[in-house]
Amino acid sequence: MDVWSLWTLGSSSCIMFTCALLVVVSLLFVVHYTSRKRRKDEPPLIKGWIPFLGKGLEFGKDAYKFLDKHKRKHGDIFTVQMAVANSPVQQVFGDAVIIHLGDVAKPSQASLGQDGKYMTFVLDPLLYPYIIKHGRQLDFHEFSNKVAPITFGYPPVHSKLHPGLKEQIQRSFKLLQGESLTLLTESMMGNLMLVFRQDHLGHSDWMSGSMYQFCLSVMFEATLLTMFGCVSSARRHGGVRALRDDFVKFDDKFPLLIAQVPICLLRGTRAIRKKLINYFLPDRMSCWTNMSEFIRMRMEVFDNYENLRDVDKAAHHFAMLWASVGNTVPATFWAMYYLLSHPEALQAVRQEIQEVLSLSGVEFSNDTDVKLHREQLDKLHYMESTINESFRLSSASMNIRVAQEDFSLQLGESRSVAVRKGDIIAMYPQIMHLDPEIYEEPKKFRFDRYVHNGAEKTDFYKDDQKLKYYLMPFGSGSSMCPGRYFAMNEIKQFLSLLLLYFDLQLEDGQSRAELDPSRAGLGILLPSADVRFRYRLRVV
Repeated sequence: MDVWSLWTLGSSSCIMFTCALLVVVSLLFVVHYTSRKRRKDEPPLIKGWIPFLGKGLEFGKDAYKFLDKHKRKHGDIFTVQMAVANSPVQQVFGDAVIIHLGDVAKPSQASLGQDGKYMTFVLDPLLYPYIIKHGRQLDFHEFSNKVAPITFGYPPVHSKLHPGLKEQIQRSFKLLQGESLTLLTESMMGNLMLVFRQDHLGHSDWMSGSMYQFCLSVMFEATLLTMFGCVSSARRHGGVRALRDDFVKFDDKFPLLIAQVPICLLRGTRAIRKKLINYFLPDRMSCWTNMSEFIRMRMEVFDNYENLRDVDKAAHHFAMLWASVGNTVPATFWAMYYLLSHPEALQAVRQEIQEVLSLSGVEFSNDTDVKLHREQLDKLHYMESTINESFRLSSASMNIRVAQEDFSLQLGESRSVAVRKGDIIAMYPQIMHLDPEIYEEPKKFRFDRYVHNGAEKTDFYKDDQKLKYYLMPFGSGSSMCPGRYFAMNEIKQFLSLLLLYFDLQLEDGQSRAELDPSRAGLGILLPSADVRFRYRLRVV
C-alpha cells in the first residue's frame, strides 16, 4: 500500500471518529439543555450523566445504599431520574414495586418524558401519613391495571368489556378476612399437617436438607391445597413437583417481567407460563373439591363473563397462586433461619407454643396431629414478634403512587413540596426499618423486639414523635395486602409444627445467610444462597 493510500485511510478514519464525537457531543448538548430542571419548591433533583438511564443502574446495584447516601446528602425528600420503562438495561431496578395479593403494580407511562422518568423518594416515616391520605392526587390504581396482565398473561380488565368485574374481584378479597379467614386458617393447618406427616415425620434419624427448598416444598403444596383444593379421589395433587419447578423458573424471571422486558426475550418463559396457566383451566378445576371460598367466588364471577376465555380465567388463578406464595415462602425461610440461628429465640418460641396448647388442654405427642386454631395463633406474641422482626430485616418493598396533576404536596403544617403530574412518589420502608433512631441496633435480630409486657409493642419513635407506620412489609393505606392476615397465620402454623415436631440445627461450616438485592422493591428478598440444616423427630 502506497503512502497516499495510507494517508487517505488515516484521514477517513479521523473524519469518521470526528463525526462520531460530534454526534455524541451534540446528543449530550441537546440532552443537557432539554432535560428536566429543578423548579421552585421542588425537591433536590438527582440526574445521572448517562442520558435517559439517569441513576437507574446505580439504584439497581444496591437500592438501600443508594438511597441512604443521597438521604445523608439531600435530606429525606429528593427526586431521582430513572431509566425509561421497557428498557431491558434497566431491568427491575427502576420499576420495582411491592407486589401484594390483589395489588400488583407498575410505573405510570405518564411519568415518562424524553429524558426518562422521575421518582420522588420520601424517606421520613413521619411524613408517610400525608402521602397515604392523598388518594385523589396520588393514585396507585393505575399500577394494577397494566403490569398484572403483562406478567401473568390475561387481558386487561376494562370497564366497557367487563362491566363490574373489577369491583367484584375487589369484593372477593373480603373472603380473606373475618369468618372466612378462620375457615382458611383451619384448612391450611390440616394441609400443612398432611404434608409434614407424609413427607417428613416418618424418620427418627437426623435428616439433612436445604432450608429454602424445604420451606418452598411444604408451603407451596399446602397453600395450593388450601386455596384450590384437589381432585376428590386424592388428598394431594399429582405432579406437584413439576408444577413447583415450573413456578420457580417463572419466578426467577418475575423481576424482568415486572420491569416490562418482553416475555419473548426471556427464553422459555412464555412456554413455562403457558404450562402454569393450563394447570388452572376450568375443565380441570371443575374436578377439584375442598376449594376455598375465595377461589370459588372468583370462579363464579369469571363464569359470568362470556368474553373471558378459559385461558384468561386460568391466568387469573395462576396470578393468585403467585400472590399467595411469591413473598410468603421467602418470609417463611427468614423466620425459620433466624430462629435456628438464635437458640434462645427458638427455645422461647417453642415454649410459648407449648404453653398455648397446654392452656387449651392439649397434651402434645408427636404421633398425633396437632391443631392450632386462629384464637390460639393470636396468642403467640413472641412468634409474631419473631416473624415481624424477620420482615423488618428482609423486606425491601417500595410503596408508590403516581401524581395525577401538578400540585403542592402538603407534608404537615409548615412543609410542602411541588410535584409534577406523572411523577412517581415513592416510600421505601427499608430505610425506616434500619434506622437506628427507631430501632436500637437495627441490623441485629431480636426476637422480642415487638413485645412489651407480654403484649404487642406498637410504640416506636422518631424525633420524639410516635410513628403511625413503623413496619411496612405489606404496603400501606388502601393498597395494603388483603391477604396479610392469612400470610401471618400460615407462617405461624408452619413454624409451630416445625418447632413442635423437630429438633433443628444449622449445619456447621456455613457462612451467614445474606440477602440477594436483585429483587429490591418487590417485597421479601430471597437469600443469596440456600442454607443447609438438620432435623429429626423430637422425643416428647
